[in-house]
Amino acid sequence: MKGDVFKSATIIKVLAFALLSIAFFYFGKHWSDGSQQLVFFNSRQESSPVINPTNPTSQFVSISPNFNKSFDLSSIINDTTVPEKQQKSPENSVSRSAEVALSPPPPPPPSVQRMGVLDENGVMNNEFEVGDFDPEVVDNWGVGNETEVVEDDGVGFNRFRVKKYGLCPASMREYIPCLDNVEAISKLKSTERGEKFERHCPEKGKGLNCLVPPPRGYRAPIPWPKSRDEVWFSNVPHARLAEDKGGQNWILIDKDKFKFPGGGTQFIHGANQYLDQIEKMLPEIAFGHHVRVALDIGCGVASFGAYLLSRNVLTLSVAPKDVHENQIQFALERGVPAMVAAIATHRLLYPSQAFELIHCSRCRINWTRDDGILLLEVNRLLRAGGYFVWAAQPVYKHEAALEGQWEEMVNLTTRLCWNLVKKEGYIAIWQKPLNNSCYLSREEGTQPPLCDLHDDPDDVWYVDLKACITRLPEEGYGANITAWPSRLQYPPDRLQSIQVDSFLSRKELFRAESKFWKEIIGSYVRAWHWKKFKLRNVMDMRAGFGGFAAALIENQLDCWVLNVVPVSGQNTLPVIFDRGLLGVMHDWCEPFDTYPRTYDLLHANGLFSIEQKRCNMSTIMLEMDRILRPGGRVYIRDSVGVMDELQDIGKAMGWHVTVRDTSEGPHASYKILTCDKHLLRA
Repeated sequence: MKGDVFKSATIIKVLAFALLSIAFFYFGKHWSDGSQQLVFFNSRQESSPVINPTNPTSQFVSISPNFNKSFDLSSIINDTTVPEKQQKSPENSVSRSAEVALSPPPPPPPSVQRMGVLDENGVMNNEFEVGDFDPEVVDNWGVGNETEVVEDDGVGFNRFRVKKYGLCPASMREYIPCLDNVEAISKLKSTERGEKFERHCPEKGKGLNCLVPPPRGYRAPIPWPKSRDEVWFSNVPHARLAEDKGGQNWILIDKDKFKFPGGGTQFIHGANQYLDQIEKMLPEIAFGHHVRVALDIGCGVASFGAYLLSRNVLTLSVAPKDVHENQIQFALERGVPAMVAAIATHRLLYPSQAFELIHCSRCRINWTRDDGILLLEVNRLLRAGGYFVWAAQPVYKHEAALEGQWEEMVNLTTRLCWNLVKKEGYIAIWQKPLNNSCYLSREEGTQPPLCDLHDDPDDVWYVDLKACITRLPEEGYGANITAWPSRLQYPPDRLQSIQVDSFLSRKELFRAESKFWKEIIGSYVRAWHWKKFKLRNVMDMRAGFGGFAAALIENQLDCWVLNVVPVSGQNTLPVIFDRGLLGVMHDWCEPFDTYPRTYDLLHANGLFSIEQKRCNMSTIMLEMDRILRPGGRVYIRDSVGVMDELQDIGKAMGWHVTVRDTSEGPHASYKILTCDKHLLRA
């Protein structure tokens, strides 16, 4: 009985195996017909074997029917539906195979323009292009803005993080916080001396807390040197200056651009001709050698300074935000050094003996008012032996009122011990004395008096103008500077007047800083290809002795640098100007006096770890965003302790941020935060 059951089970297994074999045979035969052949090999010899002459035994191997045929794989993949008649017709199959075999190979893929720093193998590539910023990169930024604030943590200062800053209203696209404070200006007791054009910053807690938007249609600025002569209309969309000054050859509108013919109110035939005339009148001026740093007061669109750049003269162009409020904005858009500033009731933010030449062409300033207090400020800023160039109607017009103004000017400059060295046509040139001997030999009671011996002529932050003559240093500091370009690396005498907490000599510190930045900038140029960047307007936010700016010059980067000396540190501005560079005093807990979108590169070395004790880092970062152009870059070199918060703030403003190691390696106490600003639109 058990044997029968065993036999029955065996029979069932055999039958099941047989049925499966028949099924597999049927499906194999079906899928191996003429239209859907499988590629396989077996040990049976076909009726028409293909023999390999080099290996006779190969005749026992069957060859796939697809042997020696070319196929267009893309057409096979894409053409998934085959007509029914074609499937059943051997003739169609042969014809299709012939067509495929004769078809040309597919074209090569289009070449890809590489925009990154890595090649296809992941290796850093020295030859790459940096693409222009995409105006569509961050659209609708202001939608869904949320702010998360952490209140005072009891340490003594506020810290807060934000998820995303929103865009400011479109009416703020040219907002300068300390010059557009309507509430504070309306409360001024008097405006007759130009007080409304000076700084009136928002109160604490009422500062900028949003991102200043660009004008509609904003474009990447035209690069220097082409920008000297033309800029995009959409970037500074204001036609009033062109309408008011069109006949004086300042500025013209040509389709979608502003163009600058190089003229001015007193030099409508061009700045170059005007500069030639000045140098011909007084060859000792020697632009680019004896005169390296100049100041143009009431500069218009800064053509005077723009054309002096080709003569190796750095000119800081200043003007108030008055009825022609966009003149400084035009200057900066052109790529010319400029700041919004007014001589009214406070000292300008530059040190004594800063400029070898100060120029005023129809600048609408009454130099003799209030005992000559405004010209006394010019005297403070003018280097010993420097020149004051005045081109105005009182110089050449013979009208009673104008002749009276000329007499007042001559009388005042004589009491200042200035020497009228040349008067020709509509230009008058005075020279400041080299020392105090003339001042001390004046008759007793002569006005204006000498300033008090304890007056610091380099103290400028919110310091009132003084109706007195600034004394020159008895040691001759400021007068004994070398000619350009050797003065860039020569330690000036005024190093000795800088209070430095160090056992090293000041000259050693000066040389060490210069060497440090020369090496750092050299590495930036090599590793990050700075010469390919469109850097023109650069700001060093904590400048020291100006080593960063000097290194840019030595690396032949075609840009200019505004060296900012924070009020929280030592006043090194005199040294910066003695080197032939430009600088300004500033407190980074307050906004800076410039238009939005005016700098291509902002550099900050050790700024935040110092200033975090005095003000929020987000306050400084928002101000940086305001003055930085879309497509601009930020390099922050600072301690590891502040990097996380700086990253968070940068991301909240829409910047692309990356933390990098310094040359000291990954365990160094300093890191570098590199940031790129995108164009944000509501």
